[in-house]
Order: sequence, then structure tokens, then C-alpha cells
Amino acid sequence: MRSVAQRLLALLVAVTAPVLSACTMLPQVCVPPAENMVTAELTFGRKVGDRVGVSEAEFSTFVAREISPRFPDGLTIVDARGQWRDAERGVVVHEPSKLVLLTFRDDIERRASITAITETYKRQFKQQSVLMSLRTSCVAF
Repeated sequence: MRSVAQRLLALLVAVTAPVLSACTMLPQVCVPPAENMVTAELTFGRKVGDRVGVSEAEFSTFVAREISPRFPDGLTIVDARGQWRDAERGVVVHEPSKLVLLTFRDDIERRASITAITETYKRQFKQQSVLMSLRTSCVAF
């Protein structure tokens, strides 16, 4: 037989889950001239092992060859410092990074381009991962 606490928790979940899930389904309404677009944030670490393995020149070449042709309308690059847990070595790694911001009208080809960019970077520069975050934004230029 379930305890009172377990029954209360089950009731709380049953009541709040539909309400919370409904919030995530509401379409985002933009005030003109803004329109719904997707903003992608890509974080590229620059260390290989314990040293900076991706130079400024190499990153610029990567952007020119891999990102700009897929997103010719523009992008923003921000210098960043990041940290993450290296599961293979069990240590926290601090490293210089590049944050690339892309804003685009949502379609499957653009999303596939994002994946291609991250996979190419990982392969080319021997990276375990590239952080990718996508969100819907109200955008006006």
C-alpha cells in the first residue's frame, strides 16, 4: 500500500503535468516586424588534449569553408571561455572557445547544415563534442 506522501506526489504530478506540457506547446507570437526564426548557438572548444590545438587562423578558415557557405546571410562569432567534464579522463577542462550564433528561417536543410558543421569540426579537430543549442526567437532586422 502506498504512503500518503507517495499518493500526494502522484496527485501533484497528475495535476501539474498537463498544465506544464500545454505551456510548451503554445506557439510563439511575434510582434511585427519581428518573425519566428531559429537561433542556433554553437560552442566550439579549441583545445586538443592539454593545449590549444585550433588556432585563430584555423578557426577562421573553418568558418570560411564550412559555416559561411551554408549560412551566407550572416553570423556572429564571440570569443568565450568554457569548461566541461571530460568523461574519459574524469577531469574538468577549461578552454578557450568560439561561440557562433546563427539565425535562420527554420527548415530541415538548415538543421542538417548545423549537424554537418558540428560533425566536421569534431572530425577535423579531434573534438569529443560541439555544444549545439537551438531555440525559437522573435527576430527583426
